[in-house]
Amino acid sequence: MNVDYNSTVKKGELIAKLDPQLFQAAVEQAHANSLSAKAGVARAEAQEKDATLVLARTKALFEQTLASAADLQTAETNVNVMKAATDVAKASLAQAGASLHQAQVNLSYTDIFSPIDGTVISRSVDIGQTVAASLQAPVLFTIAEDLRKMQVHTSVAEGDVGRLQSGMDATFTVDAFPGQTFKGKVGQIRNAAQTVQNVVTYDAVIDVDNNDLRLRPGMTATVTILYAERDDVIAVPNSALRFRPPAEVASTLAPAGSGSAAPGGSFAGRHGPRPPGAGGPSGGARHEGNERRTIYVQRGGTPQPVNIVSGLSDGTVSEVVHGDLKPGDEVVVDVTISGKPASTSGGAPGGGPPRMGRMF
Repeated sequence: MNVDYNSTVKKGELIAKLDPQLFQAAVEQAHANSLSAKAGVARAEAQEKDATLVLARTKALFEQTLASAADLQTAETNVNVMKAATDVAKASLAQAGASLHQAQVNLSYTDIFSPIDGTVISRSVDIGQTVAASLQAPVLFTIAEDLRKMQVHTSVAEGDVGRLQSGMDATFTVDAFPGQTFKGKVGQIRNAAQTVQNVVTYDAVIDVDNNDLRLRPGMTATVTILYAERDDVIAVPNSALRFRPPAEVASTLAPAGSGSAAPGGSFAGRHGPRPPGAGGPSGGARHEGNERRTIYVQRGGTPQPVNIVSGLSDGTVSEVVHGDLKPGDEVVVDVTISGKPASTSGGAPGGGPPRMGRMF
């Protein structure tokens, strides 16, 4: 065995060798059988030649009435038998040659050569181990052709696969490098469905450049694929979309736009800076998944319900397509009532301090 884990190999390089003694003996035996078959052909040809000469003499004697018709017939039959024997000997020679070739091929298989240029990433055998092949050839080594070009196989739910296209940008993280994001592109979306516990997914293959060789085969990756993007839009936390005031407070809230206060409670909101030039969605963007929602906004210390139309969402924040919402408005994500724990849809549990975030 000439290579080990992480060894760099070239195509045609000898990487391992099986014990050739039995195969060498088989070649020698097949070679001897071939020689014997050659001798058999020579003997059959000589016997055929002798039978031909006997036939010629018998014909001459028959013409002189010195040999009977039976003798002539016997001589002719012997010639035909000797010709058939010669054909049988030649067929045996061809069979012996095929057996010899097979034995030589089996002997050549004792030398294991690398089929490609690459790197050995796994070795399944040790020196002295018995290698047996039953229905399929055993795996001795696993060789990766080029670790600088890698692929990430990710499972995409059937509800999302319709949004994907080849060439889309993708990012992913691996546990080996926490906090670091790697980039790639969708190279292929395979049509073969994979069903696990009645959940249907499809394999999306992400092509990745791994020039620094930090990524390794078999790593677990968390993939994010960008299928739509908005620039210069108002966004609110998804927790504000999920928030619903408790019954004690909901009865005191005014309809949208009335501006009435809600006594007996304090609201926690999220607000933050807004990029300049904020307005509607970027030109040419599609309003996919638009939905009418109601959020609660703190204006002058008064929570007010505001009707909006939400757009794209990344699972954390959602785009606001339409609605009476301005940059810097505080949106309510939970409420704390005196003597009761906080009611939240993603806010701080147990009446803890409100979480603060940003609007984009």
